[in-house]
Amino acid sequence: MAALFDYGLCYNLRMKVPNIDRVKGAALLLRVALAIVFLYAAISSFLQPSEWVGYLPRLLTEHFNSRVLLMFFSMLELLLAVLLLVGIYVRYVAIAAALTLAGIVLSNFSLFIITFRDIALMIAALALAVLSSED
Repeated sequence: MAALFDYGLCYNLRMKVPNIDRVKGAALLLRVALAIVFLYAAISSFLQPSEWVGYLPRLLTEHFNSRVLLMFFSMLELLLAVLLLVGIYVRYVAIAAALTLAGIVLSNFSLFIITFRDIALMIAALALAVLSSED
């Protein structure tokens, strides 16, 4: 099995791109992956708000219009996605993304069968924050 990795595709890719910085490459992949998640959620909630309003915290929907809350939350997700793709303030955006995902899990704990995936995304966002340096 080790020979497969030594002489297989992974070895050939390293030989073709010898100057790749693995940390920067990993950070880029994490940025794109998280951005895709936030873009999908934002766009989908704009197009089909009735599918998403149920995930808003009840404490907020009792006091505010759920469609308006969803619109603001979708704009936040869109902003996070754009900043992740552009690569501006990555560490801070990654922390904000992790906090957003933690909030989703905590406010929808009764839906853990669905939101458990957000824990992995939250950890990915934290990994991005660790990998990112604000020079």
